[in-house]
Amino acid sequence: MADSRDFNPITAAGYHDLETKIAALEADRPEKIAILAEARAHGDLSENAEYSAAKRDLRHLESQLRFFNKQLQYAKVVNPKADTTVELGKWVTVRFLDDEDTATYQLVGTAEADLEAGKITRVSPLGKALLGHRPKERVTIAAPNASYDVEIVAVSLTAPRN
Repeated sequence: MADSRDFNPITAAGYHDLETKIAALEADRPEKIAILAEARAHGDLSENAEYSAAKRDLRHLESQLRFFNKQLQYAKVVNPKADTTVELGKWVTVRFLDDEDTATYQLVGTAEADLEAGKITRVSPLGKALLGHRPKERVTIAAPNASYDVEIVAVSLTAPRN
């Protein structure tokens, strides 16, 4: 049996997204196999660009399937507690003390990180520094090129409305 350290924490939504990606790839697989078989039927494989492209596409699909299945295999869904402590799955609003700007992020597992969607990983400098803290606490973030301070404004289970 795998040790709990062998698992990657992930939100329930992130787990569902992985399942959706796998299902979509599995649905595309028969078509990719049929395209490859049709291209193979066209004769000389050494000079068959359709065959090479179809083979490359199928290999790419198979590689993505293996990658997502491994992520799912080692994923452990984390259900955050209904309190104000920063933990995986929660939304955190922070105020940057250098310029008074505010931003809201969801702390997620590494496979779910998407800065444009406001999802930061728990192992990023900001995510790591925020873990375990509560609103009104000041936290110093040690980034690769400099350090900066933030104040935690709010922590919630759901995304704040804008």
